[in-house]
Amino acid sequence: MPSHATKITQTMLVADEAWCALALLHREQESRESFSAKEILDRVKAERASPVLRPGIQAHIYLHNVANLEPNSARYRMFYKLPNDTYRLFRPNTDLAHASRKGKMKPSREELPVQYHYLLDWYVQEFCTKESAMKEEDDPILQMRGVGKEMWASTDADEYVRDLRSNWYPDQPDTK
Repeated sequence: MPSHATKITQTMLVADEAWCALALLHREQESRESFSAKEILDRVKAERASPVLRPGIQAHIYLHNVANLEPNSARYRMFYKLPNDTYRLFRPNTDLAHASRKGKMKPSREELPVQYHYLLDWYVQEFCTKESAMKEEDDPILQMRGVGKEMWASTDADEYVRDLRSNWYPDQPDTK
């Protein structure tokens, strides 16, 4: 990891600066699933990738980079907002993005200072390959397993289907 004495000469895009801050938080605190907007902003400030805190950084954290929000102007898919108003990096294989969002999911290697290239490698090789954080007991569809089974307990499935299909072909004799 670069020291702060080595200053970045290449100007980063504001969206990429926010993405790097969130990626660094994930790397530094692997046990955490997500981070508040304030924590991301504080990490941007601490990293000092730009000489000054640029005004657009907060809008990118709250809106422009957030895949599952309706886009305002930027259509990036770099962050994913969780129900508890925290953010994590977007996982393209498991996260759903708003239908209008078609933008990038991570910085372009060519536009990112060399000292952050390892974050791109980590993101693709490790972060995006992690299983979805949702547990079976948290999935609302899976929670419905077994609902209504008492209604069908005394019904023979084959007989039920035969009854449903009995009026499909009224000209044919009943084969019960």
